[in-house]
Amino acid sequence: MSRHVVVTSGKTPFAQDISIGPHQLEADEPMISGGDDAGPDPYELLLAALGACTGMTLRMYATRKEWPLRTVQVRLTHEKLYAEDCAECKSKEGMLDLIKREILLIGELSGDQRQRLVEIADRCPVHQTLTSGVRIETWTSPANPSEGEDEGIGHSSVESGPGSQ
Repeated sequence: MSRHVVVTSGKTPFAQDISIGPHQLEADEPMISGGDDAGPDPYELLLAALGACTGMTLRMYATRKEWPLRTVQVRLTHEKLYAEDCAECKSKEGMLDLIKREILLIGELSGDQRQRLVEIADRCPVHQTLTSGVRIETWTSPANPSEGEDEGIGHSSVESGPGSQ
């Protein structure tokens, strides 16, 4: 079962304090965007989640297969592209997100083992979430808990990905 992630506005305009179980993180925007660069920006946190999941998935697979994988390093970047500039994309309108993921595999692995690990990388759960349809439900909570339960005021639901349109 996953733990709750709680994000609370911080001391500066864009800073966000993040609590995940016993862990504390901070997110912020870079100075060029008006933040204080006190932590990774939201897209960097998203890339970190994908990179961590990729590394964990590859390590788990190699361990189970008893392959000599010593280290996995995942380097990621994110950029926005105009859909019309993307030859292999279905949509030709608006902007698209492009995540580039480079995987460094250190160990005495065969070419076939390396190729299989690249294929397995796409099976990490975060990769699967990012490339499948995602449904996000949003609602407001009462500012004062004594106000009682929120009856769905301000509730919205958004889906994205294959089959959402």
